[in-house]
Amino acid sequence: MEFTKQYLTYEEYQELGGTLEETPFDMLELEAQKNIDKYTFGRLKDLDEQINEVKICEYKLIELLETYNSYNAQNKSISSESTDGYSISYSGASENVSKAKINDIKGIIKTYLAECCLEDGTPYLYVGV
Repeated sequence: MEFTKQYLTYEEYQELGGTLEETPFDMLELEAQKNIDKYTFGRLKDLDEQINEVKICEYKLIELLETYNSYNAQNKSISSESTDGYSISYSGASENVSKAKINDIKGIIKTYLAECCLEDGTPYLYVGV
């Protein structure tokens, strides 16, 4: 599968010190990009090239998402088990962890993109009319 229109390429990620293999990077880059698009209302999708603040923001988001993914993988616990049809259900991250993840994502995006503007002067994070 080929990933195109990435805000941060794998080569740039490695230059910044990233250590993930390319496939996990691609998956996390897509998730990070979707989060950036959510809070910028898709304003960055059609830009030919992203500014350094976007690239660093995405790098930080990838690190954060990898941390939360690792946490969730290590902290799965059995929430129910049935022996007659053999079924195991695992509980995922608690609600508090999910809220913390969302707050951390918002924090990184605000830190790096709050003062960035499009060429027409529209702030990346502008939510007004």
